[in-house]
This record gives sequence, structure tokens and C-alpha cells, in this order.
Amino acid sequence: MPLVPARTKLATVAALTALGAFASMGSATAAAPVLNGGWAPSTRCPVDAAPMLASDGLDRSPQCVVSYSLSGTVKLGNTTVTTGKTNLQMGVVQNADGTNAVVGPAGGALIADSATVPGGLMGLMCPSDIPFVTDICRQLSDASLNKITATMESVGTPSDFDQIAGVLTDQPIVTIPVRIRLQNPFLGDNCYIGTKSDPILLRPKNLTAPEFGVERFDGDGTANEEGEMSRLNLLGATQYDDSFAVPGASGCGLGWFGIIDAAVNLKTGLPSAAGRNRLTLNDTQTYLTGLFAPGVAAPEAGRVFSRNWHSAVN
Repeated sequence: MPLVPARTKLATVAALTALGAFASMGSATAAAPVLNGGWAPSTRCPVDAAPMLASDGLDRSPQCVVSYSLSGTVKLGNTTVTTGKTNLQMGVVQNADGTNAVVGPAGGALIADSATVPGGLMGLMCPSDIPFVTDICRQLSDASLNKITATMESVGTPSDFDQIAGVLTDQPIVTIPVRIRLQNPFLGDNCYIGTKSDPILLRPKNLTAPEFGVERFDGDGTANEEGEMSRLNLLGATQYDDSFAVPGASGCGLGWFGIIDAAVNLKTGLPSAAGRNRLTLNDTQTYLTGLFAPGVAAPEAGRVFSRNWHSAVN
């Protein structure tokens, strides 16, 4: 392996630090609307997507599905990270034959808080027998250079949604394709575990049964025991998945001929086969919202559903 001159190393560190500072700024996103009453959880439901609007209320009925958790953990290979808030939202068109089609929001079905990787970059790839990586490890006394954040991102529309599994235990509820973005000045802005073409496929299941409840409300979200809307509440379950495989990290360190990718994968035990990884979501809150009697709104059920959602926006 050719040696890298000291001046080049220093210039690289400076450039990566500046890139990392820019990346940490993120990009502006539109604020989620505030919805009234029974609609409150469904802030990102794609009610105006064509398949939802086309639901007639007879053969096809529209539904909003929300599931969120405030805390949890994810184990990938040898590394376990404590997660913050996760929020999954999607539209579902329920077909009369019992099948369904999932409709993802424009901004992605899953939004998750960034989490700090324990030990930072030193824990992720140091010590190393690779000379270039060893040079980086020597410079990680600066906490800002050592810190790594991991953010789970949607990379496609969820599939295989099973409404009945939501009230059972140990049955996959939905398949969610994701990748995990790792951010640190030395890793650059394109370091991911999983990719759009080779995502991590999460299939969360209930470890414990949720509490079950039903609410009725008017189209604008106002509580009403005879309202035209209904919401199924599945609350308090711990969800988990230990069936997913994890591919290796890629795109880390502005390329460097895969050197940093290899160092990260070696230390963290990636790629990691199914059975060696685990996702846990604590105290999940799941809501399924739809028209109480969609056939009454036929053949305009989808448009009525959308109009009701918009009427609940404060």
C-alpha cells in the first residue's frame, strides 16, 4: 500500500472535518401538520396519493397506519446502539378479498431520531492493522472527530402488511426496507449500512400483546361515539425483530479504495447473517384509522377520507 504524505493527511482531515460540519446541518424539511382529535397521530398519512383517492369503499377501502416508539435498541453484528424516537406511517388500501396494498408517504415511511454510536469512531474501527486507518485513530482524541451518529432511513415502500398480526405475538406485521447512515467527519457524507438496492429488511413482531381499544370520531377529528371515522388503538407492546440480515458498510471515507469500509466491517462484524442482529422497540403505540362504514361513502370513499383528513388540520 503506498504511503500517504503527512501534508496530504492533514489536508484530508481538514476537508473531511468541513464536510462533516456541513453534513450535520442537514436539510430543511416541511413541518408536519397538527391534526385534531382522532386524526392526531396520522400527520404523514398519504391521503392524497392516487391509490388512496381511488378507493371506492366497496372493493377497496383507505386506511392510515401509524406506529411509533420513543426508545429502543438495534444490534448490528457486534455493535448495539440505543435508539430514540421512531415513527412509521403509511397508507393502506384494504381490498375486499383480504389482501392490501401499502402506500408510502412522499418523505419515506419511517422517520427516526439519530442515535450516537457507543465509543464513536474509535469503537467502530480502532485499533486497526491498516496503516492509513491507524493514522486516523491517532487523531481521535478530539471528541467532535470521534463522535458517530447513526440514522435509520426508509429506502422503499413497506410491504406485506398484516393487520391481524398487529394484535398477535411473534407474527411479522410489516416489512420495512431501510438503510443506516453513519455520519462522522472521517466517514464522509455517503457512509451507509445497507443500500437502496440491498436494504436491511425489518419485519417487526409483537413480543408482548398490545392493549386493544376503538374510538369513533367525526370527519374533522372531533370525538363522537357515532362518528363516521374509527380508529383502532394497539398500545404498549414491545416489538422486536431478530430475523434480518445486515450487509456491510459502504461509501465510507470518501472512497479510499474501500479501506475505511473494510475497517468498519471488520470491527463491527459486518456483514452479519440473520439471527445475529436484533431490533427492539419499547412501548409501541399503533393506530389504524379508517372510515367506520366505507361502503356508505361509495364510490367516493377515498376522496371523502382525504377531505376529512384535511378538515382536521389545525
